[in-house]
Amino acid sequence: MFRAVLHHQSPRFIHLRQAHPPIMKFQFAVASALVASASAFANLDRPRAFTTPSNRFDTSVKANVLKLSDPAKEILDKTDVFIFDCDGVIWRGDSLIPGIPETLAKLRALGKKMYFVTNNSTKSRAGYKKKFDSLGLDIPAEEIFSSSFAAAAYLEQTKFKDSGKKVYIIGEVGICEELDLIGVPYMGGPEDSGKQPDMGKGGRLEHDHDVGAVIVGFDRMVNYYKIQYAQLCINENEGCEFIATNLDAVTHLTDAQEWAGNGSMVGAIKGCTGKEPTVVGKPSPLMIDYLCDKLGLERSRICMVGDRLDTDVLFGTDNGLQSLLVLSGVTTEEKLLSQGNTITPDYYADTINDFFMESPVKVD
Repeated sequence: MFRAVLHHQSPRFIHLRQAHPPIMKFQFAVASALVASASAFANLDRPRAFTTPSNRFDTSVKANVLKLSDPAKEILDKTDVFIFDCDGVIWRGDSLIPGIPETLAKLRALGKKMYFVTNNSTKSRAGYKKKFDSLGLDIPAEEIFSSSFAAAAYLEQTKFKDSGKKVYIIGEVGICEELDLIGVPYMGGPEDSGKQPDMGKGGRLEHDHDVGAVIVGFDRMVNYYKIQYAQLCINENEGCEFIATNLDAVTHLTDAQEWAGNGSMVGAIKGCTGKEPTVVGKPSPLMIDYLCDKLGLERSRICMVGDRLDTDVLFGTDNGLQSLLVLSGVTTEEKLLSQGNTITPDYYADTINDFFMESPVKVD
């Protein structure tokens, strides 16, 4: 069994700690999910959210953030496992960042293990496998994690299916495909994209009282019907849970500009319900716990690489990992080095291609 420790903050985060050896059912379930299905993280007590408390490891603000200058010494020699964010690190929108295939090939040649984690819920793991393939990247399916998978895993470990309830989805096909894999009934999602509620005199929107959870993921076809349906379920269905795949403020739909992220959809539901969601995306510690416990890895030998301070870098610092921020995505160098920034990585670089740049010549 596991125990969940509630920390009162907004959104409230829970850290799940293992109380029995790695051979227990949880590890078996996660291992199975890595290979074939979304049946992961089973038989846990019901948590509030998949994130770790900020006081678990030292996350004190560093006076300076160093730019990567000697990759072998600073990162490569110290790291066995790299966890990469996708949007802004591997690709921007549907465009692969130049040099990425060569860099990943070099890392594999060095014997480095890699996992790819995205907070974007629009695709399932199978969908992201297709995206990697379309970009010419041969990434094994078991190395890919998406927040749509995390949402399904959360329902698995809280035994939602046993309740006989349904899920209402604000989101796209990725969440639907992951729920199909675990046999959880759902409604909404793409099917509600063209609907409009009756707002004439006496108009009302009837909702299903058997909805026991609302999952809010990124939705490019979000509309007033979906918002109203979600708030009715959360406000009027007893015990209905509000689940968010992530709280990202912006995302990369194209490589031309930033676009409003899932935080905007989640914010709409928070505004009309007054409730905080259970957040299942980064910075969840569960995958880190699995990697360390199942494979015997040291946290200090894992490096989280991302383009966001509040999800990727925090994921690293809160879980005792090395962390590296790349400037190929959301965060600018100016923001990183500003006095107002309180989340600092160990190093930063322009892109992950800098892992194999030549070390600068020192002049005495």
